[in-house]
Amino acid sequence: MKSLKRIARIAGLGYLFIFITGFFANFFVLEGLVADGDAAATFDNIGSNLMQFRRGIFSFLIMVIADVLLAWPLYLLLRPVNRHLSLLSAWLRLVNGAIFGVALANLFGVLLLFSGAPYLEAFEPSELHARTQFLLDTFNYTWLIGLVFFGLHLSVLGYLVFRSGYIPKVLGPLLILAALGYLTDSFAHFLLPNYADYQAVFEMMVIIPGVIGEFSLTIWLLVKGVQRAALS
Repeated sequence: MKSLKRIARIAGLGYLFIFITGFFANFFVLEGLVADGDAAATFDNIGSNLMQFRRGIFSFLIMVIADVLLAWPLYLLLRPVNRHLSLLSAWLRLVNGAIFGVALANLFGVLLLFSGAPYLEAFEPSELHARTQFLLDTFNYTWLIGLVFFGLHLSVLGYLVFRSGYIPKVLGPLLILAALGYLTDSFAHFLLPNYADYQAVFEMMVIIPGVIGEFSLTIWLLVKGVQRAALS
């Protein structure tokens, strides 16, 4: 019992760390620097705030490390429910982390465009603007591929939580709803040529269930850990 509660607290801390670093990198850094539909303005924003951009990359890097490491305590926590499904859930999370690591290389590519290297003199300003936007878009689309695997991970995780008996059952469906939000948004990006017309709707489908489901699980793991009565 004490071992399982300790594992739950470690998983909760890992999830909280991911929330903080991911929220900062995505919403305080990228969202603040990227000007939608204006590659020149985005290039100027990044160039004027290079240290902020570097902090965002560093936060993303820490986030993905924590994300990969979190697969282990989550596996241990839910292994008593179903060892094979718990292992599948862990592998899906690891695949998402690996793909996000590949995506992150594009942000380092953006940094190279501001390095002042002699070979950059061969590019016109408009070319630098276009390459910056291309790398940012490639980062986003590669991340979306990873989120497909993350959505599958959450669906398995939600099922395991629901069946566990030592984590509140209500958290299971909430995680599955979050999984459907990630999957719907990712496939909509790939399949809808007019995705931008419905972007706000799809983003809410990701943010609301994701925050409610994953953050509720995080708080429960940190505060309660596991239910003693179910394990006694």
